[in-house]
Amino acid sequence: MTAKVQKTDAEWRAQLDTMEYQVTRHAATERAFTGKFWDHHEAGIYTCVCCNTPLFASDTKFDSGCGWPSYFKALDPANVREIVDKSHGMIRTEIVCNVCDAHLGHVFPDGPPPTGLRYCINSASLRFDPAT
Repeated sequence: MTAKVQKTDAEWRAQLDTMEYQVTRHAATERAFTGKFWDHHEAGIYTCVCCNTPLFASDTKFDSGCGWPSYFKALDPANVREIVDKSHGMIRTEIVCNVCDAHLGHVFPDGPPPTGLRYCINSASLRFDPAT
């Protein structure tokens, strides 16, 4: 396990753009079909925009039709944490970065094999490292 990354609100605001800050630090959601990675198909690794922790591999990304980047498994399950989310009159499973507590999105049990999961992730919570 990597050491926890903790910063002040001012440090997060200085590091992140407005959307990245609102999504990762306040659990906002970008509009569907607007994020930079929803229709991105390059090979590589998606990392946390806040702390660069590796989160998802491009070969687990699939087109779920929901308008957000979707993956059927986390690169390393230890890098993401599930939290029960009872906001907006629903019960969902929120996904956060286990290293810096950044809100990433939600996971749903309606994905493809082999896991049957759909990690529905905000583009604003991700960076992309292309394969070399």
